[in-house]
Amino acid sequence: MKNETCNLGRRKLIQSAGALTAGAAAATVAAPAIAQRRITWRMVTTWPRNFPGLGVGAQRLADRITAMSGGRLTVRVFSAGELVPAMQSFDAVIEGSAEMSHGAAYYWQNKSQATNFFTGVPYGMTSRELSAWIRFMGGQEIWDRVYDQFGVKGFLSGDTGTQAGGWFRTEIKSLADIQGINFRTPGLGGQVWQRMGANVVNMAAGEIYQALQSGALDAAEFVGPYNDLALGFHQICKEYYLPSFIEPGLATELVVNKSKFAELPADLQKIVEIACQAEYDQVASDFYANDPVALQTLVERHGVNIRTFPEDLLEAGARASMDIVNELREHRDPLTRETAESFVRNFNLLRTRTELVDQAFGRARERYIQYS
Repeated sequence: MKNETCNLGRRKLIQSAGALTAGAAAATVAAPAIAQRRITWRMVTTWPRNFPGLGVGAQRLADRITAMSGGRLTVRVFSAGELVPAMQSFDAVIEGSAEMSHGAAYYWQNKSQATNFFTGVPYGMTSRELSAWIRFMGGQEIWDRVYDQFGVKGFLSGDTGTQAGGWFRTEIKSLADIQGINFRTPGLGGQVWQRMGANVVNMAAGEIYQALQSGALDAAEFVGPYNDLALGFHQICKEYYLPSFIEPGLATELVVNKSKFAELPADLQKIVEIACQAEYDQVASDFYANDPVALQTLVERHGVNIRTFPEDLLEAGARASMDIVNELREHRDPLTRETAESFVRNFNLLRTRTELVDQAFGRARERYIQYS
């Protein structure tokens, strides 16, 4: 009886120890899940809410990050003017009043002329060429160094493709017709138009219509048919020029506060990166699908005239573009010089593929293929 009592005591002790061990193991497994804090970040944008392509793309990017992280990183979107004015979104990330911004790098050329190269250069890289440079040919590394100066990091986040040249009140028949006009356009493209004789201003998307309506602007370019139809420019101007020579492949950007990004777990950092890559391609498809439909609406329902720029204007724009880029290759800021040199070197290489393959195919298709 005594032995049975002792054996029973030993069994209970072993069972209790086992239970404690199992409980400790369960606690160890559960601890990381419990410790995983949920983070909410604010994304400020330069776009109106639900704006086709761009504003929708910003929201979709935020939703992607939230879903891919299982809600561990939730991104709340504040459209232009909801938290900060559109053109203060980059500063909001620098100053910490927002963790992310969604816009276009060339909007910040007053901080560094190098920023222009990560959006679009007149007569420069197409969207495919630009993404090749950024992703595979050292562009991202240079971009990181440019943005290190401001404590932020940039990612490609959208692609409009080649844009429209702009809206004008009257037909442009020669370079002389744009002398002294007030024209809305940003970045290096704005510098090109200024050298050709236009008075250039930049303003957010939501401000352009009113400026055209009031007469403060004589002409404006923004993106292309999909966006421009939504903004209503056709109600004021009927002369629509295609294509743009200053925006051959515009990229939007997601900017993140670098120190806060570094605090994220590695998997959340990777989710932000991959979500941006996915959205870059998604936005491109969105524009490619909807631009032709919007253009048809502009022509058939609203009486818009489709024009191409005269040759003397195109030639003057090309000369101005080359002058500006070559000046940036000699810029006083070493990082701007390095950015410009990397862009030109890779542009000269990448254009061979575009011209020998893509453009040659396009010319052949245009000549020989026509379905009824």
